[in-house]
Amino acid sequence: MFYTLNDLFAKLGLPNTPAEIEAFIARHNPLPQAEPLASAPFWTAEQAEFLREARQSHSDWAEVVDELNCLLRD
Repeated sequence: MFYTLNDLFAKLGLPNTPAEIEAFIARHNPLPQAEPLASAPFWTAEQAEFLREARQSHSDWAEVVDELNCLLRD
């Protein structure tokens, strides 16, 4: 299955319109290169765990989580 950023934001319980996603990225960018995505201070514990598991298990969500990771960097 292929997930989009809209799907990921909905899964994380965040507003998921294109404008809201852009605003989220603008608000939290840039995330320091040395900080893992799931360790960023703006996630809840549940969100962080989901992001960590998605990347570690190479789940169907891994690609879109990587996309978000890139968007939050310089």
